[in-house]
Amino acid sequence: MSPAVGIDDIRAARELLRDVTVNTPILGSRSLSAKIGGPVHLKCENLQRAGSFKSRGAYVRIARLSDEERSRGVVAASAGNHAQGVALAAKLLGSRAVVFMPAGAPLPKVVATRAYGAEVVFERPGVDACLAAANAYAEKTGAVFIHPFDHPDVVAGQGTLGLEILEQCPDVRTILVGVGGGGLIAGIAAAVKAVRPDVRVVGVQAERAAAFPPSLAAGRPVMVEPAATMADGISVGRPGDLTFEMVSKLVDSVVTVSEESLSAAMVNCLERSKQVVEPAGAVGVAALLDRPQEFEAPVVTVLSGGNIDPVLLSKVLRHGLASAGRYLVFRARLRDHPGALVDLLSELAEMEVNVLDVVHERVAARLNVDEAEVLLHLETRGPEHCDEVLGRLRKEGYTLSFN
Repeated sequence: MSPAVGIDDIRAARELLRDVTVNTPILGSRSLSAKIGGPVHLKCENLQRAGSFKSRGAYVRIARLSDEERSRGVVAASAGNHAQGVALAAKLLGSRAVVFMPAGAPLPKVVATRAYGAEVVFERPGVDACLAAANAYAEKTGAVFIHPFDHPDVVAGQGTLGLEILEQCPDVRTILVGVGGGGLIAGIAAAVKAVRPDVRVVGVQAERAAAFPPSLAAGRPVMVEPAATMADGISVGRPGDLTFEMVSKLVDSVVTVSEESLSAAMVNCLERSKQVVEPAGAVGVAALLDRPQEFEAPVVTVLSGGNIDPVLLSKVLRHGLASAGRYLVFRARLRDHPGALVDLLSELAEMEVNVLDVVHERVAARLNVDEAEVLLHLETRGPEHCDEVLGRLRKEGYTLSFN
């Protein structure tokens, strides 16, 4: 049976997008290539208009509405990237947009959505609650609901990214794609498999919000309750009906990655490739770091979005440095007498440790009257350096704790 969205649909969508979206670059990654033993390329959709791939599908969907439908306005639900895509597309096409976003959505995404002219309405946490609210608004007002993933026009628009990958990297063997509701990977798989059925298409989900593995095992879309994850852009509780059908037929496998792997992947993108990528956009890189031997090269991994709050970025980067063994946090117990703290810091200086933060505590129920405790945040050169630091401090008689 042919997929619900075919190659002709995707090629037609590409014509609609020709003067609207950017043909984003593909960059080689030497660090990832060395890790897997073959070429790895990054499809930088974080450099797309509105900061993610979402503008592709949103524009195609709204462009194909009738004039009468566009005059009624459009409504969407999103944690941020689809919101910006819909807001931008509606502005370009002269339609009013209302977007339901979860409470606590990243501030830069909210600000950008409003800057494109959309009205933002906050709903309970979670994309699924926003979807329900947006559908209710559509029924009440007559606005056209623009689904973030489960519509043929949206899937066709996202599929144009697959055509670009094949043109930019014609010898690709594996494509890694982040998965939330499934619109992006469904479109890419439909484009790629129609032209190059030998190319392996692999989906990647955050393990705390992974609805596709249980759904594929059950043979139907299954609802899960997503846990808190830094990858808010792909935190979706249930695959779409259309996208599940296409993913189950066209996608070779779906894997999951941890929060630690996501933060390490973001550090890799920023430090080694100079790309600012949000957690949901870095899942493919996380999979490569976790499973370097599983994917046949040349590999293309899609950096699907770059819209991240700078405050969250700083937290995630610190988390990533800790995961990579380059950031060390612990408490050291020492004698409470003059010069004790200087002695400890001198030890660290001799080991060429960068001290980021020090909290010195002298009065606490857990301390004896002649004791003090120091909470230290340290930057190191890596896991071996961490072991060297901890080993030397213990040898010098310091009591260390890590809670």
